[in-house]
Formats: sequence, structure tokens, C-alpha cells
Amino acid sequence: MQALLDAIARATPGPDACRIFHGRGGLYPGCEHLSLDWYAPVWLLTSFQPLGEAELQAVQTALARRPEPLNWVYQCRQSGLAGTETRLMAGSVPEPHEVTEQGARYRVHVLKGQNHGLFLDMACGRQWLREHVKSACVLNLFAYTCAFSVAALQGGASEVVNVDMAAGALAIGQHNHQLNALNGARFLAHDLFKSWGKVKRMGPYDIVVADPPSYQKGSFVASKDYARVVRRLPELLSPGGQALLCLNAPEMPSRFLQDLVAAEAPDLRFVRRLDNPAVFADADPERALKVMLFELG
Repeated sequence: MQALLDAIARATPGPDACRIFHGRGGLYPGCEHLSLDWYAPVWLLTSFQPLGEAELQAVQTALARRPEPLNWVYQCRQSGLAGTETRLMAGSVPEPHEVTEQGARYRVHVLKGQNHGLFLDMACGRQWLREHVKSACVLNLFAYTCAFSVAALQGGASEVVNVDMAAGALAIGQHNHQLNALNGARFLAHDLFKSWGKVKRMGPYDIVVADPPSYQKGSFVASKDYARVVRRLPELLSPGGQALLCLNAPEMPSRFLQDLVAAEAPDLRFVRRLDNPAVFADADPERALKVMLFELG
């Protein structure tokens, strides 16, 4: 745990939400189960195995030495029956809790669930979109709370169509657009696989973003369902259009997406893999988040 404590002492967080320590990347032996995030003004410590009270006290002591007010949350995620435990360890969490990233504001919820409203490892993907979307029509698949949509509209997109079957997540997405005084987004709380006709009629799209869950029983399993998305891309994209395909599954290499596109949508060519934020460095890059750019024609 010393590497985590050292990271706490060195941290210089600004106003933006970010990861501070990424033990999951395997670069800090003995800390592979730990991550620490900054959702100002709250620290969020996540462990994939239970921590003892002495370890939690060590974190508390390290955080208490810092200049910021002491607000921190501990979440333990365990597989099987144990589930997820979330505890407010000190201070408080704002309600509503809103954070910033690159000039955008997002609502988050660190005291419930495993997904907190903003995926910090996708910051470079949102930045790429913000920089390449001028006047583009964008389709945002598996939109969740629509952070990609916010980034696209801030970058000058003409329109964004957000599709996600979770109406609650899309409602937060609509609030995120209101927080940023953004117009030009549509929100479709639909099962994508039953709505291809409607989605296609609203196109064609200059950019399609797909950031699905890697495994969500009953809705999407990447190993079998991603092909159903990829084969539709040529009919959704305008000539020269681009697809940003994301995969967060450590057991599936980047080659999975390249081979899938080659088989299901051969008119798309692979352009490059986007970098992840530096703090998310991994001993094996193939286990890290994959954000892959493809182009039609």
C-alpha cells in the first residue's frame, strides 16, 4: 500500500476530475487491487479486495495531511455474493455532486453503484472528439450519461443523437447538457438492436461513437454482440465518416476490434488507437482500455 500513500502525498489535483493512482495497471506490485480518484471535492478509494481497518486508517491519515478539506469515500468491489460496499469515511459529498473536465460540467454519484457518471479513463477519447467534430453530425451509441455528447457539442458538432436503453442514465445526460447550456442533442431511450431503422433514418452520421459495456448480462456481451454493431457502421456513416470504437475488457486485445471490423465492415480502414490518460498506464497495454479509430472509404 505504500505506493498509494506516496501517490496521495505527491498528488496535485486541480479542479478537474481525474485518477490519482492506478494500481490496476500492474505497475505497483501489491497494489493491483487499488485505485484512487479525485471527484472534487471528494477522494474516492476503490479496492477490489477488502481492506483492513489499519489500512483504511493509513489512507485516512495520508489524506488528512493534505491541504484540501477531508472528504473521502471507500468502495470495496468483490465478486460473488459479497457485492459492493460503499462507505463515506470522512467529511461529506455534495448533493448534487458536479465535477468538471476540460471546461465541461458533469453530475456524478460516488456513493452509489460502480459507475459514477463519468468514466475518467475515457478523457482522451472525449478530447479527440472535441477536437475533430466541427460541424459534424454524431451518433453516440451506448451513451450512458452522454459525456461524449457534451464534448462533441462543445467542439462544434451540428447535432448529436444519443442512444441508450437506460432511461435513468439518459436523464442524467440531459441534465449534463443543461449544466453546460448545450442544445442540439437528441436522447433515445431505446434498445439499439430493436431500433436500427429509426437510428439510420436520423443519419447519416459523420462520426459514430460506440462505447458499450464489455459484459452486461441480458443486454450486451462484447464477444458476441459487438459484431452486430460493427456490421451496421457502413450504412450509418456518411462517405469518409469515422467510427470511434471502444472496448474495456482486459481479456480482449485490440486485435479483436481490428479483426471484427475487417470481417464485418471491410470498407472501414483502421486509422489508429488513441492514447489513454498517462495515469492509466498499464504493464500490458493490451489489458488497458482500447479506443480505436476507423474511417469509411
